[in-house]
Amino acid sequence: MVHDAHRHIGVLPAYPFYGGPPVNPDTTARATVKQLIADLDAEGTERALVIPNYGVPDPAIAFSFNELALEAAQSDDRIRAGLWVSPRPEDAQRTEKALQLAGEPGVKALKLSFLLGGRPTDPACRPQLDRIFAEAARHHLVVHVHTSPGAASDIDEIGHLVDWYAGQVPVHLVHFGGGMSGHIKLVGSRFFDWISAGKRVYTDLSWAIGFTPRWLAQEIERRGIGHDRVLFASDQPWGDFTGEYARLAEATGGGELGDLVFRDTFAALYD
Repeated sequence: MVHDAHRHIGVLPAYPFYGGPPVNPDTTARATVKQLIADLDAEGTERALVIPNYGVPDPAIAFSFNELALEAAQSDDRIRAGLWVSPRPEDAQRTEKALQLAGEPGVKALKLSFLLGGRPTDPACRPQLDRIFAEAARHHLVVHVHTSPGAASDIDEIGHLVDWYAGQVPVHLVHFGGGMSGHIKLVGSRFFDWISAGKRVYTDLSWAIGFTPRWLAQEIERRGIGHDRVLFASDQPWGDFTGEYARLAEATGGGELGDLVFRDTFAALYD
């Protein structure tokens, strides 16, 4: 019984990443709801939060998949939708259009990433951030935020969003910092400090470096907190369902923590 708290829908155009030729690295991207449901059936995934695919540096493409994510959620009760929003002032009109869908049946999250521009501490982004989190609070939604080491997605930057907003709105730190520095900062203290301070902070371990799931599980057991803040996520098509599942199942074992990670915490947030 697997509940997937973070995967994508939509096929991106080929793009010349890093100065190379145009490529499509997300080889398992799905263009239709029917294809997505076939994947869920093949995996045995019983619930899924589905978010627009992104990665090509054109925010319009990610926004264009909001309707597809909403269609998925309203086509099958196993699926919940996350809507793409942006803190950039240049995207204010498109974000406003997305927020108009926030109260639609099946919508359970808003997704933002600074990979396509902006920065949490940029004053120009603060009005849009305030607007996004206010709507999340109004509709009882979770805000998903991409994390990865360095630049605007570093946990030192994204942590400001937890400090500012996670007292009122659940904040899901996608990828648990996304790499060595983020993992160590979070497991070493910061993740647990936020929980102790009453912050509604959640995470998934997609993309996590090999030692991290086991270390996090050990710290949860040692500290006695955080067991209800970690969710399984495949991050398909950028992640790998089989690999992500195997690593997290090995780290959490077959007991209460595994039940929470793979099913119960998802149910608490999205059902």
